[in-house]
Amino acid sequence: MSMRDDLGRNFSLREAGVYYALVLLVATLAVVTAALRRPNYLSPANLTNILYQSSLIAIMGVAMTVVLITGNFDLSVASVAALAAAVHISVVDATGFWPAVAAALAVSGAIGLLNGAMVQFVGINAFIVTLGTLTAVRGLLLIVTNGRSLMVEDPGSLATMTAFESGRAGPVAYPVLYMAAFTLIVWFVLSFTTVGRRVYAVGGNAEAARLSGIHVHAYKLGAFILSSLAAGFAGVLFGCRFGAINPTALQGDELTVIAAAVLGGTSLFGGAGSVVKTVAGALLLFTLTNGFNILNLGANYQGVIEGTVLVAAAAIYTLGGRRRARPRVASAASTTVAVKGAGVHKGGTRASRGAREAT
Repeated sequence: MSMRDDLGRNFSLREAGVYYALVLLVATLAVVTAALRRPNYLSPANLTNILYQSSLIAIMGVAMTVVLITGNFDLSVASVAALAAAVHISVVDATGFWPAVAAALAVSGAIGLLNGAMVQFVGINAFIVTLGTLTAVRGLLLIVTNGRSLMVEDPGSLATMTAFESGRAGPVAYPVLYMAAFTLIVWFVLSFTTVGRRVYAVGGNAEAARLSGIHVHAYKLGAFILSSLAAGFAGVLFGCRFGAINPTALQGDELTVIAAAVLGGTSLFGGAGSVVKTVAGALLLFTLTNGFNILNLGANYQGVIEGTVLVAAAAIYTLGGRRRARPRVASAASTTVAVKGAGVHKGGTRASRGAREAT
């Protein structure tokens, strides 16, 4: 492939569409708010607020992307986050801040382990398992909270929690830094390590990966644990942000997390995805929400427009994938015909080659 073709692919609508959409949306909202004499949309305070508001969804979305790349998905993340917040708030006064964080993450990790084990070793579909976990964890949350809001009572604990979540490094709030650091680590692992290559190989063709010596179950199980741990950490941040938790907290946010990954172009069939684009997808969703608030649009308009954006993005990625697949199929057929007389089939499938490279 020539450099020109490579550049064209990298800047195509399918590969960079979420970035184009984000820039276009920000520019449009800036123009509209200025024309209507609303507060300046591009003010540093508003832009940093968007980053802050999107940080928890982005943290969960980055881990969700890894799960999707391996060919599964996790509907339980928002419930796990809420339970982690409840566990943290329940014990922080008695144990102190960091032991409470450890307890919240331990509970979250255990749920991820349970999800992964049920999917990988029992063989139940991930949709059924995580839908059941979503419901069960919400029930457990009702038990932990006794159906009422929990609040931190000790002023010292509350001060520590507030400092951990609401502190700033210059103009940037700590949750944005946590999100950036987590995204950078996962991006580096997926892009430049053997572990990352194997994650993509597992999602692209699990059987080829297995035959290449990759422990498929371990990678898929690890993705579920990572997803729940990230959700647990996001839940701790949520609890620190408000100093309280109620049984309905974060309800429905699992769909927002998945939407962010889909907007970023992550395949629901495994083998493809970018955590950086997922963060851009989360920013796109919260930019929309922020714009609705500034323009005083009702929640009804917000749901319609966000749903339309999500379906349009899925359509773009799906149609783009089909157009790219056709030349690949034709090329593979031509190669097979050309070498058939010699009794040699060159290369093999892309997924098989990826699995071999991962080993």
